[in-house]
Amino acid sequence: MRNLLVIEQPNPMMEMNTTPLIDVMLVLLIMFIITIPIQTHAVKFDLPQPCQGCTDLRRDMNTVSVGRTGQIAWNGSPIPETSLAPLLRQTQQMERIPELHLRPDPDARFGTVDEVLAIIKREHVERFGFVGNEAPPYSF
Repeated sequence: MRNLLVIEQPNPMMEMNTTPLIDVMLVLLIMFIITIPIQTHAVKFDLPQPCQGCTDLRRDMNTVSVGRTGQIAWNGSPIPETSLAPLLRQTQQMERIPELHLRPDPDARFGTVDEVLAIIKREHVERFGFVGNEAPPYSF
């Protein structure tokens, strides 16, 4: 009888080698983290600039008038419509809030007067009144 030499072969590995997979996934994760932009919670918008050429704010009463051409005036000085809100905001922050009188021209466009009223309402003006809306001197 012959001696047979039996060599045992190792059993094949049934598990998958996950080390390269984990290495690749970590590299991809780091690349994504680096390339994602930083999220900011800031909202960017331009604030209106205060009226530089306007007259000073009066402490007792200010008048906003609307001319027949649609020109808005603050205490007699013409201002753009965008300057009205900052001026109203400043008056509402005073220690003693001054009165605001609206004096529209009888021939002024209603749309312009309505826009001025909307601005006044948005700025929560507390002491407000109409001036110059008395009955006309003639009768029908």
